Amino acid sequence: MAKKGTSAQLWNRSIVVMILIIAVGFGVVAARLLYLQTFMAEELQKRAVEQQLVNTELTAKRGSIYDCNGNVLAQSVTVWDIVMEPANIKDEYGMIVAEGLHEILGTDVQKVYEQTKENHYYAVVKRKVDTDVKDKVMNFNSFLRKEYNIANALKAVENYRRFYTHDNFLADVLGFVGADSQGLAGLEYQYDDYLIGKKGRLMVATNAAGGQMPYEYEQKIDAIDGYNLTLSVDEYIQSVMEKYVRETIAEFRVANRGCAIMMNVKTGAILGFACEGSFNPNDPFEIADEKVAKEIAKLPKDKQDEAEAKARNAQWRNKGVSDTYIPGSVFKMCTASAVLSEGLIKKDTRFECSGSYVPFEGSRAISCWSSAGHGEQTLEKALCNSCNPAFMQMGNMLGRQKFYEYYVAFGFSEPTGIDLPGESDDYFFHNDGICGMDLSDLAVASFGQNFKITPIQMLSACAAIANGGKLMTPYVVQSISDANGNVVRTTEPKERHQAISKDVAAQVCKMLENNVLSGGGTNGYIPGYRIAAKTGTSQKKVDDEGNLTDDYIGSFCGFAPADDPEIALICYFDTPDPDINYYGSAVAGPCFRSIMSEVLPYLGVEKVYSKAELGNLDTTTGAYVGATVEDARSLITGNKLKCVVMGKGKTVLAQNPDAYTTIPQDGTVVLYTEETTNIRKVVVPDFSNLSLTEVNQLAAEHLLNISIKGSLSSEGRSYAKLQDIAPLTEVDPYSVITVTFNQDNNIM
Repeated sequence: MAKKGTSAQLWNRSIVVMILIIAVGFGVVAARLLYLQTFMAEELQKRAVEQQLVNTELTAKRGSIYDCNGNVLAQSVTVWDIVMEPANIKDEYGMIVAEGLHEILGTDVQKVYEQTKENHYYAVVKRKVDTDVKDKVMNFNSFLRKEYNIANALKAVENYRRFYTHDNFLADVLGFVGADSQGLAGLEYQYDDYLIGKKGRLMVATNAAGGQMPYEYEQKIDAIDGYNLTLSVDEYIQSVMEKYVRETIAEFRVANRGCAIMMNVKTGAILGFACEGSFNPNDPFEIADEKVAKEIAKLPKDKQDEAEAKARNAQWRNKGVSDTYIPGSVFKMCTASAVLSEGLIKKDTRFECSGSYVPFEGSRAISCWSSAGHGEQTLEKALCNSCNPAFMQMGNMLGRQKFYEYYVAFGFSEPTGIDLPGESDDYFFHNDGICGMDLSDLAVASFGQNFKITPIQMLSACAAIANGGKLMTPYVVQSISDANGNVVRTTEPKERHQAISKDVAAQVCKMLENNVLSGGGTNGYIPGYRIAAKTGTSQKKVDDEGNLTDDYIGSFCGFAPADDPEIALICYFDTPDPDINYYGSAVAGPCFRSIMSEVLPYLGVEKVYSKAELGNLDTTTGAYVGATVEDARSLITGNKLKCVVMGKGKTVLAQNPDAYTTIPQDGTVVLYTEETTNIRKVVVPDFSNLSLTEVNQLAAEHLLNISIKGSLSSEGRSYAKLQDIAPLTEVDPYSVITVTFNQDNNIM
């Protein structure tokens, strides 16, 4: 009995222990459940969603950039990201996938193979492949499904690649984007928040096997495309400017790039912004200058990275807004404006120049560019002579305080506010205003030396003189619109302040026009157009490394038409070869003239010839037959004519027009270098009742030269009255047609 009782007690005790263990176990489980439901619910729900959903980011299409006429300058084209879903790929098939992708994409086999082992649904294999490559990948994906029963191994996600229509065209203004389509320079950076758009998402539910659930389990948040920019820049004007800046750089072997900027003087709109020697935004990290790239390649490997970074930063730098320079004599238009505004100059005021000038007692003599001196001069004559001693005397008249007030009035003491990144500030005597300026500084500052400004600041000041003294804020973006074409923002012209009076501005305009007619600015003269401009030649003194130098900057800044200004233009060349020429009049002046000669007619500005000009419109062709093509071309261009070569020979066999033929100064001579009787004729159009601009445009379209006769005075418009070769006549290309004009549209 005792033994039986003991067994029962042990049994009862075991049951109690088991019950306690079970109770404790249930308690732990209950506590854990309570903890998970109370404190971990949100996290667990998130994990469940992640396991059940494949979340794909949808890239927004970046907005396009257009010129003022709607021509595409930059746009985003569709490309594809190749994405792998490793969780759907069994280990034994990983190498098959990796090797197949290598054949199509050129990807690293081992790297992709390691990706196939990952336990998730989104691994980017390669970004931004073209559609034909994407199609090959999708065909490979179908093969994997059919041969190995691999569901959803690969997919293509739509993305975009930035494409710049004309490569390095307007590159410094447009800028470029990075691999993630984020703006890194230029307008792409400045307006990135408008252009970039808003990303979307595609969320697809998956089943237990990792396959996609039916469409009703899919949730999509559409991406919102970025806004589009329409610029004030005109593609045609820009192409003209780039052409002549590029030719000038080559002709004068300009070492440190050059630029030209054109502005509407009344609004501040930038019509063209040519900075040559920059980069191709389709491949911005490539060193664009082949000479620089070759020099870097010769460096030791440990020095190349630093040299490449420096070269890239230099080519990305917008020379027109980021580089400061000593303006030189171009600034004299501002000094002249200041003394006139202060009433310090009278009609009988004269300035003496003996070849040098001592600005104050105890000072060293400062030379004029003309060692012989200019003698006694009026203000206008001093401006036309670009006489340094005369302007030092004006500086003394103004004094430091007044000089600095007009320096500020013309906008030099602060950035212009142009909507481009990286605009530099001025450097005015240690940036300490007149406190850092002594009388020697005042003397040289009066003719544009010893302080630094940007080309866009100088252009803005010149445009203010052209615009009745009103200083405008320059801008590049005309409007911003959404993907449907709805305008969301328009740039309105913004007047900063009145720099000088309208009356003073008119006086300076007249002086600058006379400077082009008979002063130092004659290289900017265009028959039929009233041009106002000033040359500038400034010594750099120190280079970008801070070393002393004898290098120069040649510039030319002005506007047209002088009697009713519409556009202002600055041409600026950094370090032309001194063995060729470095003066602004010789280097930048012809570039200014060439650009204006093409842009003014394009803008519809009518030529108005004086009687003196009418007598000097034509020149005479030379005898080029028998000469080499290069010698003949040199003679033709030296005579202010254009040259077209037909054939691949090296010797001129025939020419049109014939030797000693009267031809307009900007006409074209054709050189034939191969024997041919099959010259394609051109048809003479009817010029009756057309204006001079219309006649010139029609003649250019038909490959003809026009010689002008008759009345083309400044009063009223003139119209074509007669032509010496009848309409519909067939002639050789670039034959001379004489057109007679009168001052009304009544045909006699």
